[in-house]
Amino acid sequence: MPGLTTQGTSFDTFSVKELHPTYGAEIIGADFKDMSDHQLQEIKAAMAKYGVIVFRNTGMSDDEQVKFSAKIGELDNVKRFLTGGRKLRYTHFELFDAGNVDENGDPIHPDSPRSHYNKGNALFHVDSSFNPRRASWSLLRAVELPPPGTGGETEFADSRTAFDELDDALKQQLLEKDYIGAHTLLHSRKNGSPEFFKELDPTSEPMTRHKLVQTHEPSGRKTFYIAAHCHHLETADGPLPEEESTTLLNKLMAHVTQPKYVLSVDWFNEGDMVAWDNTCVMHRATGGSFEGKFRRDMRRTTVHDNSPTAWGLNEGQEATGFNLQKAMADGGAPVATGLVKASA
Repeated sequence: MPGLTTQGTSFDTFSVKELHPTYGAEIIGADFKDMSDHQLQEIKAAMAKYGVIVFRNTGMSDDEQVKFSAKIGELDNVKRFLTGGRKLRYTHFELFDAGNVDENGDPIHPDSPRSHYNKGNALFHVDSSFNPRRASWSLLRAVELPPPGTGGETEFADSRTAFDELDDALKQQLLEKDYIGAHTLLHSRKNGSPEFFKELDPTSEPMTRHKLVQTHEPSGRKTFYIAAHCHHLETADGPLPEEESTTLLNKLMAHVTQPKYVLSVDWFNEGDMVAWDNTCVMHRATGGSFEGKFRRDMRRTTVHDNSPTAWGLNEGQEATGFNLQKAMADGGAPVATGLVKASA
């Protein structure tokens, strides 16, 4: 994807319906059955420009989603989370279960441990910032949807335009200080469900570190790399004082997630797929009345970033499955992780 041009981009293998004044587009005419190399390059160019691209009625199977995603880049997989004999509901390790379906095929209970774990997904975040090697594209496909009008939209936030429109003094401060974000999955889980995870200590697991302000390589634009997983900010000299770090993080998150930067994408059909670039947009799941009542089967492929900043300041580290994530994926109680007391 390096070097893709986004200014004045036109496409000759599909048409585009823009979804927001600054980013996001629906692509009409993508041929997932027999895609040419030229169309694939145009889809990559569209992602570089729009950050979020929507495909309706793809007709994709699990196998086809994995094969298409692998054309974008190397895929992450769930093998490190499969502990205690847990098995997937499907055959591809490259598919992450982003739905609400339990091991018996029923909607998960709204008060189950897994539901509390998933509440962190309702906070604006980027996928895999808590891993040493971050993600570039995520591709989320609807396999089964709840009835219309029961919720489940996916919202995005435009980190590039938010950086462009930051006030000059704060922008200069960020560039001069060259802040580093320290990320951990435990931080977003605790903030997503504070009472359930009240005994959880986000500092109990190693954190990954990525620069806060970066250049988005495909477009050449500056962007924030910020997320609900970001526990605190640091400089080359070490962590900022807690109050200073929290105040600045909250200010930046509030800025990036202003309504003018947010795009809400509805899911209309089984087979709809939404792809986004985690290095230039944030996203979050929204709930709804479907929770606990109707199945919402969503499956995500995640492409490893291969840009010069993919590993942040974490070169040589290996991605591991957090104890908490393993337990929640297995549907277990938090006490099984050793990180949360039984009182939860």
